Formats: sequence, structure tokens, C-alpha cells
Amino acid sequence: MTRSIKHSLAFALAAILSITGGNAFAQVADSFESDAEPAEAGDEPQQDDVSKALDSTATQWSFQFAWQGTNWKDDIVNGQPRTAGLDNFVQVRVVAPFVFEKFTLLPRLTLRHYENENNGKTGLGNTELFGLIIPKQWDWGTGRTGLGPLITLPGNKDVARDEWGYGFAAAVVNTSGNWFYGLLLTQSWRAVDPNNLPAGTSDTNPLGIAPFLNYQLGGGWYVGNGDMVISYDWDSNEVYMPIGVRFGKVVPGNTGSWNIYAEVQTSLIYDDWPGSAKDTSFRFNITRTLPAGF
Repeated sequence: MTRSIKHSLAFALAAILSITGGNAFAQVADSFESDAEPAEAGDEPQQDDVSKALDSTATQWSFQFAWQGTNWKDDIVNGQPRTAGLDNFVQVRVVAPFVFEKFTLLPRLTLRHYENENNGKTGLGNTELFGLIIPKQWDWGTGRTGLGPLITLPGNKDVARDEWGYGFAAAVVNTSGNWFYGLLLTQSWRAVDPNNLPAGTSDTNPLGIAPFLNYQLGGGWYVGNGDMVISYDWDSNEVYMPIGVRFGKVVPGNTGSWNIYAEVQTSLIYDDWPGSAKDTSFRFNITRTLPAGF
């Protein structure tokens, strides 16, 4: 790789990382500026037990179970009553670490079972498989950055799209003192014939921008902004932004940790958003993490 290409890549990643703080910015930029081998394990600072339990990019097994209930806004948008989303879901998510000499692969499988209390419809949503690839030089101990492919499988047509999708996602995280923060970007497309789409739609799904920020309160307790996924719709050029707060506790053990939290969320920016918008949602979660090779 030429030096000019390295500089271009460093600038692109640094622009994203600048949102989440200077320490992460410097670590990734330096990894591109030097052809040196990555530091040996143990030479760099490491995450503490709490931030590691919060980190879906850490090299560890993760088994998550969550339930969320949602009430939807019923205001008028574009002259029509806003469409409500699905009321409740149960989520199971598994992350499995595969460690290789020069990179780590973290496949993440997410399954959701939805229910709509208004019409009684229930079923499995679109299953999501995301493979985060983290080169060794992009892992600085207290955080890391990576990217990889994203695939969605067909779901029950009563509650999801009965079609395949594909795309990519990228993530950057960092730990600084009591703070754990980062950014996740996702973009996907539907794998269908665009000529068969309804009028006024495209096969490009909204861009997902998910910043997260957590602060340790001591004793394993923490507070954060939760699952805050900002959406940008390419068709309408509109933005949807939720806002919320998460309160939880990490219980470390000799082999892995438990992460238990509750989260409440509502909508902050939604007036011209063409889709559904949350009025209030509540989520309860329990996650078990285990070290690689447990």
C-alpha cells in the first residue's frame, strides 16, 4: 500500500473517530502511518471488566436476551396519519470470536420475534448476520475499529420483509477513564429486482448511525444513551433521531461477566420522517459474556 493511500485511509477513519474523542483518533491514525508490526499482547493498556462487558467488539463470546415494548406516535405526516411500528419484540443476539494471526473475526447473529397487538400478527423478523473484521493494527487495547459485511435473511411477511438484504457495517470504540464510547454505521440494500418495487421506493435502506456513550458510576453501575440509532432516508432526505437513557450494572466473574440493564427511549427528531416514530419504548436486557476459548 502506498503512503498516499495510507494517508487517505487514515484521514477517512480519523474523520469518523473525531466524533468519539482524540485518543481513538490518534491510535488509528498512527497505525496507518507506520508499517511496524502490531504490539505484542500485554504491551498496550487494556479495558477494565465493566467496559469490556459493554463492548460488542471485544474478543469474547456474548449471549444477549432482551425484551422491548413500544408505543408509537400517531401524528400527521405528509397529510396522512403516521404509520405505527410493531409493538413488542424479543431479541436473542450471539457474538462468537474467531482469532487469527493478523485479524479477529466477530460474527454477530441477531434474531427478533415481533408482535403487533393491533392486529394480532406475530412472527420472526429479518435475521441479521454481521461479520466484524478487526485487523490487529486496528486494536489498541482500550478500543478498536473494524468493518465487515452485513446480511439480512427473509422474515415472516406479517412482521418483516420476505426477502434477502446485503450491505456493510463499521464500528469504532474506545475507553478513556470511566467513559466508554463509540460509533456504529450500517448500510444495507434489498436483494430484489428494482423494477418490481412499488412506485416511489428504492432498494436502498436508510443509513444507520448509532453513537453510544457510557459512564461508569462505580461498583459496576453505569449510565448511557442506549440503543440510539439515527436513520437517514436516502429517498426523502429526512432524518429520524431517537433519544434515551440506559441504566445498568455489570457483575464481573472469574470467567466472564453479566450485564443487566433497563432502557427508556423516545423520539427527538421525527416531524417529517416518513416512517414510524417512537412515543415511548422500554427495554430490559441481560447479557452473558465469556472469554474466547472458555
